[in-house]
Amino acid sequence: MLMVSEKQQGRVSQGVVTNPFVMVQQQIDAICERISVSETCRLRLRECERELVVHFPVKMDDGEVKVFTGYRIQHNDSRGPSKGGIRYHPDVTLDETRALAALMTLKAAVVNIPYGGAKGAVACDPKVMSQGELERLTRRYASEISLLISPEKDIPAPDVGTNPQVMAWIMDTYSMNKGYSVLGVVTGKPIELGGSRGRFEATGRGCKICAQLAGKHLGIGLQDASVAVQGLGNVGATVAKLLAKEGSRIIGVSDSKGGIYNPNGINVENALRHKKEVGSVVGFKDAENITNAELLELDCDILIPAALENQIHEGNATSVKARMIVEGANGPTTYEAAKILGDKEIFVVPDILANAGGVVVSYFEWVQGLQSFFWDEDEVNHKLQAVMDNAFHEVLALSQREKVDMRNAAYMLAIKRITDTMKARGIFP
Repeated sequence: MLMVSEKQQGRVSQGVVTNPFVMVQQQIDAICERISVSETCRLRLRECERELVVHFPVKMDDGEVKVFTGYRIQHNDSRGPSKGGIRYHPDVTLDETRALAALMTLKAAVVNIPYGGAKGAVACDPKVMSQGELERLTRRYASEISLLISPEKDIPAPDVGTNPQVMAWIMDTYSMNKGYSVLGVVTGKPIELGGSRGRFEATGRGCKICAQLAGKHLGIGLQDASVAVQGLGNVGATVAKLLAKEGSRIIGVSDSKGGIYNPNGINVENALRHKKEVGSVVGFKDAENITNAELLELDCDILIPAALENQIHEGNATSVKARMIVEGANGPTTYEAAKILGDKEIFVVPDILANAGGVVVSYFEWVQGLQSFFWDEDEVNHKLQAVMDNAFHEVLALSQREKVDMRNAAYMLAIKRITDTMKARGIFP
């Protein structure tokens, strides 16, 4: 019998293996059946169009050469060039990358921008690597995937474990091989290299906009709303700071090492300063320590899972007490858990809508780079607000009209747009 490791199958949740790509396929199948999508379109959406797996050597600081595994997956490019981030994390798998690429296709369609979906990843731990090691790894990985990426075909961006500096190395490596500067090959770059103002905060800002719109729909004002944020990376930290500025009480935050809780509110800036000093929010003097699992079960108005996938699962979904959930991470809720949350009538703004701010402003950055004409931050944020507001209300209207939750409505809207495009284009040859 062929034995498959838990890591190969997917992450394990409460003893049950949850393969992220299988979960996305289940959701696609269910929606395709509901809206009567043709079998050809359904089968195309279930699979990724192109998959590149690379194994490449990197010289470490001590002289040892290690071989790393990386991926670049293009799910569907019917609506435009493929778009998606690059993740550096020790536990990334091929199926996780496939799932994230598929979610990117859906995400771009929900907010109606002309992109398909892609995703990249390298199985590594950037937290234990030096700057030099990260640069050498990035440049070699960029060289390996350069046959797939370009401003016209596939445009990477930052994700978990990567940042503007990583994008700068990819852009420079690609440009050196081309013989001239190619600003549009990646987004999420530093401003000095053609990056867009407002891009770094865009995903978190999009989450905040969705929280505000959902709160207005539910009668929950952001002023003094209680908020718990799982994951204080770029997205979680940004949305926590923006909600705090709106007067929300941030009662719980966490990172990979644990969380903290104070029902009277946590000073986010001070907690982030503590995290920078000691490597975690755990031990922050003005709050009590809690686990990541306990944070998800806090009694609050708004829960924002902004860490990794499969955090809300069949084993803990019944214990979630939030009035609404805004999914800052990709795939934080399993297929089974989504049903449980629906039965509990918890209003969920799904990931393909809630965290689409990043791809929206990546699109803005790409357009600016192609034109060599750049906007100020107010203009970027104004345009982001308009796109997110329109997408939220389109999904909400469809949800109310079809009597489905926001996740199903978002999938319905996205899949209809994608399949309409596929049918119009036909099949070549």
